[in-house]
Amino acid sequence: MSLMTANWNPLGEAFYRKTELYEMSWNLREGLKDSLLSAAPYGGPIAVLREPHRRSPRSRPQLEIYSASGVSIASFPWKSGPVIHLGWTVTDELLCVQEDGSVLIYDLFGSFKRHFSMGQEVVQSQVLEAKVFHSPYGTGVAIVTGSSRFTLATNIDDLKLRRLPEVPGLQGKPSSWLVLTQDRQTKVLLSNGPEFFILDNTSCTSVCPPGLGPHYGNIIHMCVSFNYKYLSVFTDSGHLWTGPSHLQDSLSLVDTKKTSRPEQMVWCRRPKSQEPAVILMWDHLLLVVGVCGETIQFPVDDPCALVGELDGVRIISSTHQDFLQEVPLVCQDMFKIASMAPGALLLEAHREYQKSSQKADEYLREIKEQRMLGEAVIQCVEAAAHEYDTSTQKALLRAASFGKCFLTDQSPDQFVETCRELRVLNAVREASVGLPLTHAQFKQMTLQVLIDRLVYRQFYPLAIEICRYLKIPDYQGVSCVLKHWASRKVQQKDLSDEAIAHAVCSKVGDTPGVSYAQIAAKAYECGRSELAIKLLDFEARSGDQVPLLLRMKRSHLALTKAVESGDTDQIYTVVTVLKNEMNRGDFFMTLRNQPVALSLYRQFCKLQELETLKDLYNQDDDHQELANYYIAASYREKRLETRLSQLQNAVDEFNRAKNDFSAKATEDEMRLLRLQRKLDDEKGLRLLGLSLQDTMETLLSSGLHKQADQIYRDFKVPDKRYWWLKLKSLAEKSEWEELEKFSKSKKSPIGYLAFVEVCMKHNNTFEAKKYVSRVTAEQKVKSHLAVGDLEGAAEAAIERRNDAEIGAVLSRCSTTDRLLIDRLNRARAATQRK
Repeated sequence: MSLMTANWNPLGEAFYRKTELYEMSWNLREGLKDSLLSAAPYGGPIAVLREPHRRSPRSRPQLEIYSASGVSIASFPWKSGPVIHLGWTVTDELLCVQEDGSVLIYDLFGSFKRHFSMGQEVVQSQVLEAKVFHSPYGTGVAIVTGSSRFTLATNIDDLKLRRLPEVPGLQGKPSSWLVLTQDRQTKVLLSNGPEFFILDNTSCTSVCPPGLGPHYGNIIHMCVSFNYKYLSVFTDSGHLWTGPSHLQDSLSLVDTKKTSRPEQMVWCRRPKSQEPAVILMWDHLLLVVGVCGETIQFPVDDPCALVGELDGVRIISSTHQDFLQEVPLVCQDMFKIASMAPGALLLEAHREYQKSSQKADEYLREIKEQRMLGEAVIQCVEAAAHEYDTSTQKALLRAASFGKCFLTDQSPDQFVETCRELRVLNAVREASVGLPLTHAQFKQMTLQVLIDRLVYRQFYPLAIEICRYLKIPDYQGVSCVLKHWASRKVQQKDLSDEAIAHAVCSKVGDTPGVSYAQIAAKAYECGRSELAIKLLDFEARSGDQVPLLLRMKRSHLALTKAVESGDTDQIYTVVTVLKNEMNRGDFFMTLRNQPVALSLYRQFCKLQELETLKDLYNQDDDHQELANYYIAASYREKRLETRLSQLQNAVDEFNRAKNDFSAKATEDEMRLLRLQRKLDDEKGLRLLGLSLQDTMETLLSSGLHKQADQIYRDFKVPDKRYWWLKLKSLAEKSEWEELEKFSKSKKSPIGYLAFVEVCMKHNNTFEAKKYVSRVTAEQKVKSHLAVGDLEGAAEAAIERRNDAEIGAVLSRCSTTDRLLIDRLNRARAATQRK
């Protein structure tokens, strides 16, 4: 236990420890002197700008990016303007704020992404100081200019600059200032001598931290906690005030005995902290000041940089990187001297068990008597999660496993989950990876973000192993990693297209969730069109290939893929693109090679572009369809001459298509149109455009029987059709005499039952009876029934000895027809006997 607590330092009721994370891999000959340094939180990368104020074009400052362990990631000479501040976004992109207000953004590998300006007025007044901060909206930038004005951008991805109000009496930059985010509002806290102000969008308010009067001197430094909930203020009298950032209360006021301005000041506070502290750094001293009033001193040999974290502070020097934190409560209970905590007793029991000592049983009995074995296991597991040393982790987890053997009702989930998480954390903490995350940081960051960061840093094999080890679904894990890997792979300029395509195919295979079309799109963006084509060949879904092929101006191939996909919308899209790109002849020839696309385009033309449809038929020498086109076109014409011209074109095309029937029918249509025009001119009937049947009906209803008979003969109308038309027309006009003459003109091709039915339809029984005698024997019964002559129907039915007809007459008889019913029944019986 004593070895575990050797680096513990008491501070009030808590302990603080400084753990070495890495011996830095970088080789900084001159250390961190005369350098701008910025490190991203959550074990993020480190950016170092050597001699940022050097302006000689022959000897430019060098911007270097390292992992947290000091492994070089990128390095390049700084060729832009003087840099005032470096900072990192929440997605590990580097922000470089220049003196002229320009902010340049680089990725982790030193590639320039984009830039933006903090305002035109900044160019004249220059930036004196800048800060990069994180808020609920994203990553923000704040600057103070030579005109003593503050400008804020709360989210650089949705840039909206806010110029804050003037500060009374401020000349140049303030003594100290910081950005504070509270309740989704971003404010600036600043000091100007003894005055303290809160600056928001609309006002500048003078405030005073509770208990910090003017007699404590001027405020020369301040800092805010990682979660923006706590504030610390340092005065030139050496007093350090701490309290909530809402400035409604205070936690402590400590005299540090140091009156010079500290180089850095950072909060060191873990969640649920017992004794939060503020870290102050001077040239050769690191001072930890607790809110309890006590302090801890650490000597500093080399210039250092302090990086505030969720649960501690990273201390980066030219040779080492340490992590200073409050010892977690469960670890204090486990390892403090003479601890009687259940977890501590279980750890001792396991150690004695490994020595085969009977003391193991004594410790276990003591824990069981207190009924604390379950809690002891939980303490060991939780303590292991907070430890950085792997041997300590193993000892604690083995002790927990030892204790679990004597429990039957405790779930193993927490133990298993912690073991898996620690294995992942130990893997990413390796110096070659350089992500020194604590367990608290890992839980806050979430596993998905960790995977994203490994992918972003191109640790693809490790990311895949973690995904498989933790059994993350492919669409969230392995697929995302492979997709990013492939997108980076296609950017390698030293490999041939064939080599990259083969590597991508062999690695990705048919992994669900990975789209070769997206990978090909990335290759195309990098200027490798042929590689993109090769990658698209691996895409199983033809429809996904089409948009990229269109972007690449490979329209013919896009049309083939669209047809294969069966998506009509995509086919229409490609056809439209082809139509705009090619001349009409080539366009039609291309469609001829794709019958499906041609058919769809014809459907489109029928609705939208009729003239184009005509050209298509001409191109294909499709005389039948071309004739149909002229027929349809004729119906859209209002002038008879034009309509006849279109129909003549149709006749010509039908003849070329050797469709004699259609040609003859079209000629008849032309002849009918001319006749209709003649009759219209003579009789004023408005026949033009009517069908042959409608024309004859109109003539008959108008009493023009001679003209109707002429059309009947000229157009060889079938006799049955004409007799029906004339029969109905005469009956409707009640021309019964004319109807009778017509019936005697020659033998009726439609029989005489039709005459009976039409007369009865017009309620003329008298006329109907004239034709009953002329109907055939088979229709006698029906005709007699039609005119209501039951006696006649009965006679005919009995004479024909037809059981069905007798039944039909019986169904029409009423109770008063008793004699007729008996007669019919006798006849039916006689018929049935035979």
